[in-house]
Amino acid sequence: MSRLLLGLALVALGGCSRIDPAASRGLPDAGALRYVALGDSYTIGTSVAPGDRWPNLLVDRLGSGSPSLRLVDNLAVNGFTSADVIEQELPHLDERRPEFVSLLVGVNDVVQGVPVARFEANAAALLDALLARVPADRIVVVSTPDYTVTPEGASFGDPAIQSAGIVRNNAILAALANARGIAYVDVYDLSLRAADDPSLMADDGLHPSGAQYAMWVERIAPVVAALLGRPDARTPDATTPDATLD
Repeated sequence: MSRLLLGLALVALGGCSRIDPAASRGLPDAGALRYVALGDSYTIGTSVAPGDRWPNLLVDRLGSGSPSLRLVDNLAVNGFTSADVIEQELPHLDERRPEFVSLLVGVNDVVQGVPVARFEANAAALLDALLARVPADRIVVVSTPDYTVTPEGASFGDPAIQSAGIVRNNAILAALANARGIAYVDVYDLSLRAADDPSLMADDGLHPSGAQYAMWVERIAPVVAALLGRPDARTPDATTPDATLD
């Protein structure tokens, strides 16, 4: 249980640190900000096709309006904790010359029993490291979904305990982001729908499907568009919890 879905998702490791040409298909270089995604299996899109990963869908959803995003790299790796992101993803960030960054991390800290204080310190260090590279309005933080509602969820700890841990880490990350003026988008409630809708789960019975990631992007894209100052930006729906632009 040291890595979330370590055996089933090793295929995702090969996806780390590579540029996805499909992610920026049709986007011109002019007016497109260099976008780098950081995180774990939920960002590298374990068990879904590259085009169904939420960072790819976000780029497609924003389209060619100016400014747009061009995904130059998805550095996320299946099974990574907040410490792993610091130690193994951040060192590669500068060479990618990011102009926009996303972060989603926390589930593997829960699965591996990382102490709360350590996760909070790591999350704060991550956000501060990002702020040293790009302005707050060029960062979006996304919450961790609840894997415990999936068929394989019980394989990674007591569902009630792990679910509470995910909620706790989301709250910590949201508070840290809000204190720094960084946009935080909560997709947690969307992940709960997988309990009743198998189409929202990938074939591994644990991770989100492309259909669920598309739902996420419907919530994330308006926030990112507003951060970019897009004329076509719209305010997130009132039902969107904790989608903040502080």
